[in-house]
Amino acid sequence: MNLQRGKIFLCLLLAFSILSGEAAASAPQSPASAAPELAKPPDPSSVPQTPAPPSPSKAEVLSNRIVEYHLDVSLEEGGILQGKETITWKHPGRKPVNELYFHMYPNAFASPQTTFMKETGGRLRNDTMPENGYGSITVKEMKTEDGLPLMHRTQFVQPDDGNTADQTLMKVRLPRPVKEGESITLYMTFEVKLPKIFARMGHAGDFVMAGQWFPKISVYEPAGRRDRAEEGWNLHQYHGNSEFYADFGIYSVRIQVPDAYTVAATGFPTRAPVSKGGRKTYQFYADDVHDFAWAASPHFVTYEEPFSTAEVPGVKIKLYMDASHKDLQARYMYAAKAALANYSKWYGPYPYSTLSIVVPPQNASGAGGMEYPTLVTGVGADDADPGYNLERTVVHEIAHQYFYGIVASNEFEEPWLDEGFTSYAEDKLMEQEYGLIPNIPLQSGQVYSPESLTREAWKYSSPDHYAQNAYLRGKLVLLGIEQQLGSNKMEALLRSYVRKYRFKHPSTRDFQRVVENITDQSWSHYFNQYVYGSQMADFAVDSITLRKLENGMYESAVTVSKKGGDVPAVPIQIMFKDKSSLQKTWNGQQQKITYRVQSRSPAESVVIDPLYTLALENNHLNNTLLAELPEKTETRWLLGITRLAEALIGSLSW
Repeated sequence: MNLQRGKIFLCLLLAFSILSGEAAASAPQSPASAAPELAKPPDPSSVPQTPAPPSPSKAEVLSNRIVEYHLDVSLEEGGILQGKETITWKHPGRKPVNELYFHMYPNAFASPQTTFMKETGGRLRNDTMPENGYGSITVKEMKTEDGLPLMHRTQFVQPDDGNTADQTLMKVRLPRPVKEGESITLYMTFEVKLPKIFARMGHAGDFVMAGQWFPKISVYEPAGRRDRAEEGWNLHQYHGNSEFYADFGIYSVRIQVPDAYTVAATGFPTRAPVSKGGRKTYQFYADDVHDFAWAASPHFVTYEEPFSTAEVPGVKIKLYMDASHKDLQARYMYAAKAALANYSKWYGPYPYSTLSIVVPPQNASGAGGMEYPTLVTGVGADDADPGYNLERTVVHEIAHQYFYGIVASNEFEEPWLDEGFTSYAEDKLMEQEYGLIPNIPLQSGQVYSPESLTREAWKYSSPDHYAQNAYLRGKLVLLGIEQQLGSNKMEALLRSYVRKYRFKHPSTRDFQRVVENITDQSWSHYFNQYVYGSQMADFAVDSITLRKLENGMYESAVTVSKKGGDVPAVPIQIMFKDKSSLQKTWNGQQQKITYRVQSRSPAESVVIDPLYTLALENNHLNNTLLAELPEKTETRWLLGITRLAEALIGSLSW
């Protein structure tokens, strides 16, 4: 705590001790995320300020808090947001900075020519943009704390594709440079025309999902972060496949809505909502987060429950859903509690005092299945969908609270560090809590276009290829590590990774270093093949040759080959006509190996990986071969398909 903030904190504490305490009493606190002191911006008239509640104990600062936002937004008719923003940014590098950059995410929906719309074709995750559903964001005024106007110093830039129709990244040239360790405060007013929901944010009727809704400063990376050789801005437009990356900070947000509306938001309320003149005002606070989202509806049915375990000091779980989902609240709550309890045990304590789950109405399904700090959106369930999609979505999005939220990897450039890790955690929890065993053969078989996991999200050749790699293949890479280490050591490894890089924005190289430190061995070969490279495992039975010996015995010559990446232990089963069998384990180092086996009975068939234990094997059709049949190709296909069908029937798959 610096001296200036300490003085402000003492003043606030004194003020709150004099007041009735009603507002402070309504603000839930946890020891790890109690609201600290908030610096008072120099121009209180620009954005009405709400002081943060005092901490009942010494607040722990978890992140570097590079940025501080004070936001004041009003929801108007037609899905319009009128906003004011005060932002203070502290320079984390050493070189003087002459410009700032802001993400203007709502402009992704401004026209068919934006980069996002061109890459998605107006469709995301099976949801299509409604007719005339365009939206945008406009900064109306921007000035320094000295009142110097800056609008004439702004311009939109397109560093990724040069598409001048894309206005999702804005540069502001500063009147003077910001030096190492200095801070700069800017004031702005802005207007958002929310798009009709099909891709995460927007409005559908009177439901609003305000995600990525305000001018949001880009990340300035110091040298060394994510193995960066030289410091500088990390700048990307809003793409069809990519999600987000931002610095940690403090958010104090006032949201005004029509009186009938209920608001769910990141963080916690600092006072009870106040109604006046047909409008209702909410005030929220969050620290050590890198984004702020909110949802609003006049039809929310709400539920709240406190929850704690040995690893969860105390969290208030809040559900916001429309009436059609109210009978499902127990399922949402159980999934949320199971996720919080287990992820906190596996990866470290959940550090926030609230977790909100918003279930969008049916006409806003495009807002479902998304993560924001301390707030996730779920999906509804009905008689037509009696399975576990409701639970799977909740536990997946809560897993994001760790790998997107707390660890905060760069989703633009290394999306697998979020999506792959989250999918891995999701499978573990669904198996433990609901008995749903992931069908690894089916999932690995879906990876028909493997590409490097460190490829930028928008550079995958299609949304399907992006999902295959960032989600599926990323998860399988982690499972491949687990198969070599064992589940207990893998859990310890991931816990060490999360704890080491909480609030640190790690890279793939950082994760590799943790793997190598925990195992005390090099993993370069594995990472070069399956992470930085684009390989999958592929082992084939090439031939079975039989020869009867003079002593009445048989010699069976079995040749197997490697057509993809390495696996340290490849199980091979040789079945004989007398129903006996022989197990072999190949280290997979050579491209091809021949086993010569003498036995009383000739070999009848050979199967590679009969129990489907190789997570990264994506071609199972060449794993099986029968002896003494001329049509080997046809036999392989028929036998391979039969074995794969047996595997699919024998286990559940997502």
